[in-house]
Amino acid sequence: MSINVEYINPFLMAATNIIKDICQIDMQVGKPYVKQTAFADDSVIIMIGITGEMRGSVIIALTYNKALEIASKMMMGMPVTELDEMATSAISELGNMIMGNAATILSTKGVGIDITPPTLCRGNLTITQSYTKNICIPLSGDDITIELDVAVKDA
Repeated sequence: MSINVEYINPFLMAATNIIKDICQIDMQVGKPYVKQTAFADDSVIIMIGITGEMRGSVIIALTYNKALEIASKMMMGMPVTELDEMATSAISELGNMIMGNAATILSTKGVGIDITPPTLCRGNLTITQSYTKNICIPLSGDDITIELDVAVKDA
């Protein structure tokens, strides 16, 4: 069960472009690896499902403190001390923007996808998907690391 790199690159391009545009952070792409989707207690996870010509999910994961930092940057530097409704909405919207951008990139390659609304999860969590491998790509910049977990395959 191998994953096509052509399927991963649009998500990487979208994530790095959106984070640069919205948060003014240049993200470096780390080395992809196969990973079980297990997350620690201080994790904030945005899960977005994919249907259409590809199916699966993309998970954007970061630590609680880094989620606060990103939310603050998204709200023009307003201090964010807790993941309240406004901060949660901002982080979820980041997921929406990344995935919408990825859908646009994929459509230019002739691959039509739809995305589900984002689900935000917190804490110690393990997600199991039996349909394909999960490829984890770490993104880092400005002392922030975001994990992009892509588990997609042809529909």
